[in-house]
Amino acid sequence: MDVIKILGIVGSLRKGSYNRFALKAAQELVPGGAVLNLIELHGIPVFDQDNEMTLPASVLEFKRRILDADAILFATPEYNYSLPGGLKNAIDWASRPYGESAWLGKPAAVMGASTGSLGTARAQYHLRQILVTLDMPVVNQPEVMIGNAAQRFDQNGRLTDAPTRQHIQKLLGALVQLAKTAR
Repeated sequence: MDVIKILGIVGSLRKGSYNRFALKAAQELVPGGAVLNLIELHGIPVFDQDNEMTLPASVLEFKRRILDADAILFATPEYNYSLPGGLKNAIDWASRPYGESAWLGKPAAVMGASTGSLGTARAQYHLRQILVTLDMPVVNQPEVMIGNAAQRFDQNGRLTDAPTRQHIQKLLGALVQLAKTAR
């Protein structure tokens, strides 16, 4: 059987992002028969519907990477009780123009890390609402909300918290299963 290709979308632009670190941990935990590659959101301009018929090169590459993947793993921080504008912007670009969404039917999973105690719960729920309108099947359990992230990663960005690593591993297993059923 072919390898399941998962695209991990880093929802933060910050170099020292705990969400980037969480996706790097996920790369170590991906089940056999699957691979997880990451993509950053740097260089994607603010969505402008006037330009959707001639997509910028960075958006075309983003859409190409989504279309090439069998599944998507979003890692979102939480800004002001929701997902960051850069992530929402990239999602909007990849859904356009109308009728040419790269997201349609693409299996997905969501996780997030935050220095706060709720671990991006509100951002993840908002992201899940968006994924409904994009018609993406989403892993419901386990929910991976990494709260108090500063205590769960070491100074080099390595996820040291064993229960969190186990939750990510279970999430990846569920995403791989969802991707297999979607084929």
